[in-house]
Order: sequence, then structure tokens, then C-alpha cells
Amino acid sequence: MKTVLVTGCSSGFGLETAREFLARGWQVVATMRTPREDVQPPSERLRLLQLDVTDAQSIRAAISAAGPIDVLVNNAGFGAPAPVELTSLETVRELFETNTFGTIAVTQAVLPQMRERRSGVIVNVTSSVTFKALPLVGIYRAAKAAVNALSESLEKEVAQFGVRVRLVLPGSSGETRFRETARGNLRGIDDATYGEFMKTAIARMQASTGPGTRAKDVAEAVWLAATDLNAPFRIPAGADAVQWAAEADKN
Repeated sequence: MKTVLVTGCSSGFGLETAREFLARGWQVVATMRTPREDVQPPSERLRLLQLDVTDAQSIRAAISAAGPIDVLVNNAGFGAPAPVELTSLETVRELFETNTFGTIAVTQAVLPQMRERRSGVIVNVTSSVTFKALPLVGIYRAAKAAVNALSESLEKEVAQFGVRVRLVLPGSSGETRFRETARGNLRGIDDATYGEFMKTAIARMQASTGPGTRAKDVAEAVWLAATDLNAPFRIPAGADAVQWAAEADKN
């Protein structure tokens, strides 16, 4: 029986991905900064582990406790909407620590065992905002775009060891806590220079009636990336992500 380790499983895309693999008969190691037994009904194929992707000791402990990992899903991340000028360097570092450096750190911790077995899949969950320039998400977009770029190079480096690398790029979802968390991290709405611009930009986003992304869309895309040898390297997840990817391909 194969094992998948998923980061950021307390809610949203990560939790739905863990459920998807459980439903398909896999062993699932669901990790989060603060494990909660109530996120998923108990199962003999489910393990909940503490993992903070910004803490090296936490990463080592979780990977050691998990045992052999066939698929790694780097999903943990957060957003902090604000104009670039108003984003403190502390927040910039926090965004990159979790969204970029955390992905690198967990990947580096898992790769040795995959190389030794000469098999494995690494699925990095980034964002469809990397397809399209939007205001207020510049730092978040940069952090996720960095993961896209490093994944492209990583794929070339580890193919020789039988390890595959894939990207899943979700769209915007109202089903997850990401928006709620991002709103809590919003900065600059009362700023004299950017405040009105931000209010207008946020109103436009809230008024958008276009297609969105379900957590199930992302879970199914991750499953495809992990199990289909012919899956494309880059997989947009959700109707809006597919639309943005198509628009980006035209430009």
C-alpha cells in the first residue's frame, strides 16, 4: 500500500487531498502545524502528524515518523494581501518562509529516500495567480512563482532517479479558509495613498461571478499528478484556473 504525505491539512485543499487519497485506499500522513483529531474521522490508514514547514526540527521529526513516502504533496501556504510598497519586510520574509522555503525544506528532507528507492512523486501546489498579474498579491505571487521555477529545474534534476515532479495550480475558492486567513492578514486598507485603490480592487474581486475552484478540483488534480505517468507537468485546478492558464498560453 502506497503512502502520501500532505502538508497543510488542517483545512481546504490539503484536507480534501488527504480525503481523496484515503478514499482511494492509500496510507495518508496528514500534517499540520497543530494536529486536530476532529479534521477527519479516524482510520487505520490515516496518521496525523505535527509539521511546521518553517521549522527544521519539526520537518525532521515528521519525516522520520512518517516512514517511507511514495508521494509528497507540498500544499502548506498562506497569503497576506497588500500593495508591495506597504508590505513590511517581515511579512515578505514570512510569506517566502512558508510558501517557498518551506516547500524547499520539506522536499530536501524527503528526496533522499525517493532517490534511494528510485521512485517517488513530488507535487507542489502553487497558485493560478502566477498566470495573471493581479493587484495586492504581488509578494504572494512572487513566492508561488518561485516554487514554479524551482519545480521546473527540480524535475530535470531528479528524473534520473525515477522521481517525478508536478505542479498543481488552484484557482480562487470560497470553500477554503485561505480567503478568510488572507482577509485577516490584509494591510493598507486605511492608507492615504493606496486605501481607495485597495477598496476598489477588493470590490471588483468580490463582485466577480466567474467560475471558481472547488477543493475537490484540487484534490483530483493532485491525484492525477501523483498517479498518472502521462499527467502534464503543470495542471491548473478549477474552472477559473483552467481559463487563466488558457489566456496565459495565448499571450
